[in-house]
Amino acid sequence: MSEQDGRAARDREAARWFDDDAGPVVRPYAMTRGRTRTAAEGRLDLIALVIAESRAEEAVDDQMLSPEHVEIVALCRQEPLSVAELAAELDLPVGVVRVLIGDLLDAELVHVSRPVPPAELPDEKVLREVIEGLRAL
Repeated sequence: MSEQDGRAARDREAARWFDDDAGPVVRPYAMTRGRTRTAAEGRLDLIALVIAESRAEEAVDDQMLSPEHVEIVALCRQEPLSVAELAAELDLPVGVVRVLIGDLLDAELVHVSRPVPPAELPDEKVLREVIEGLRAL
């Protein structure tokens, strides 16, 4: 194979990783630096709410974060979003979003709030009895 043929093959290979409409394609493992899990994995189920910390605005400007990290913080600064909503908004796999949120948790730029499971909520009958008791006072 001549040098020119090798260069043409490399150019064809590079062209496969570029989409004119979307720009360069970045593989999910590149965004997470090959990581598939985070220490906060147990806290990051699909309905866990991600909330930006108040100091996140200055920290995003000061730190070397990926564009995806910055976008997560920006979205969560507007309103708390679930892990599933962030994955849909960023058009990324949930596993990748979990790793990115884990990075932001480690940097203390976001915190996670988990909704109360229905099994732990008080029974509606008990609440009605409390209301009726308060009205009787």
